[in-house]
Amino acid sequence: MPAEAASSQHRSIARRGIMLVVSSPSGAGKTTLTRNLIEQEKHITLSVSVTTRPRRPSEIDGVHYHFISKRRFDIMRDSAELLEWAEVHGNCYGTPREPVEQALAAGRDVLFDIDWQGTRQLYDAMRDDVVSVFVLPPSAAELKARLERRAEDSDEIIVKRLRNAAEEIAHWPEYDYVLVNRDLDKSFLRLRSILTAERLKRVHRADMESFVEGLLDGLREITA
Repeated sequence: MPAEAASSQHRSIARRGIMLVVSSPSGAGKTTLTRNLIEQEKHITLSVSVTTRPRRPSEIDGVHYHFISKRRFDIMRDSAELLEWAEVHGNCYGTPREPVEQALAAGRDVLFDIDWQGTRQLYDAMRDDVVSVFVLPPSAAELKARLERRAEDSDEIIVKRLRNAAEEIAHWPEYDYVLVNRDLDKSFLRLRSILTAERLKRVHRADMESFVEGLLDGLREITA
């Protein structure tokens, strides 16, 4: 077998990374699912947002957020350096474009923990690279029970979260996949399966065309 044909057989096929968006109402299990995915899945990294809010004592700059000034944020927003952004309670949050594009080009997947509004902005910016998953609770009663079991919020805040959940859940048809999180382990396996399937799609294999051409050249040579 010619050396060129042999090398094309064993050459790994590069692929472009995926922007994996996971959204859900508070209490549906998104945080646990995404944390487990980061811990157990190779070649995926969590997108680190920029924010104008002050850093809390427990937070590390560059790990939890990139803490920047409002002036710097405005510059990034106005110069299209952000893929998506939002203002929440007077503080601004956004996803820097450059590190995401660098990761995708290197074949690394990027995980986004954002809401439906941020997801829409990612669709507008880079729809071909986005795979979106919406996580639903099994019932309204179970969502309320999960929020109560966390023992983090007052009754008033829980009611507010449930009202927000109703608004968020209404946007489930905008997502590529929907998971009903009845069982955390099963939902996690399904989330990993989604990632695996999307990684295998031709659109994310950047040099598949050249690989197949090399394969055909090899076949022509050995059958000539």
